[in-house]
Amino acid sequence: MIEVKDIHKSFGDAHILKGISTSFEKGKTSLVIGQSGSGKTVFLKCMLGLFSPEQGSIAYDGKVYAELTDDQKRNLRAEMGMVFQGSALFDSMTILENVMFPLRMFTKQSKSEMEDRADFVLKRVNLEGAHHKMPSEASGGMQKRVAIARAIVNNPKYLFCDEPNSGLDPKTAMVIDNLIQEITDEYNITTVINSHDMNSVMEIGEKIVFLKDGLKAWEGSNKTIFKTDNEAVTNFVYSSELFKKVRKMYLDEND
Repeated sequence: MIEVKDIHKSFGDAHILKGISTSFEKGKTSLVIGQSGSGKTVFLKCMLGLFSPEQGSIAYDGKVYAELTDDQKRNLRAEMGMVFQGSALFDSMTILENVMFPLRMFTKQSKSEMEDRADFVLKRVNLEGAHHKMPSEASGGMQKRVAIARAIVNNPKYLFCDEPNSGLDPKTAMVIDNLIQEITDEYNITTVINSHDMNSVMEIGEKIVFLKDGLKAWEGSNKTIFKTDNEAVTNFVYSSELFKKVRKMYLDEND
């Protein structure tokens, strides 16, 4: 579990996060949504330890990040997996080498052990036979699956995804959503996803945190979001025609 308590983050005179408190449970897919400039990227980077809040705390299974030693922080980072928005694969490395990269950074495994583990996670994301391809030879959906394989190769406790469906067609995006949820359930990971994709919200949003102007404006689930009267939330989600249709169907069925 990740527990966030009253975190504030500023850059110069810009107060980006203004006292956010929430928690993310193990074994659940949690989505952070909001318009551009709402603070969700800074929020994610605070949870990754890339930014230090000026106030408040972030605890990982009871361990407050700011209270850890440098060695303890490094060990905690080894328990985090990250899927970047653009996949962020190394162009000069094969797919297998990309997936092995975190093992080289954080473990002392032999080359054969690293290759075995990388092979295992590539099979888990349905990429058998792609080991020796270069990223440029892979489709956008394949690159996302490679990024997921790399993120879970160290068997992380915490998985962070930044717009994992960016640039994907709706069918491929659904495949990626389902894969992230399956892996979260299978390995009992605490998963936090930054997203603007309302399809993801409806499909896998077991918990949803809505940010607006650096504040937590609402939180709930993909079931309760259909019923909310929170104006900030409805103004945001109504930009999705699909959401309008699904919400109408839901309300009609539950009258």
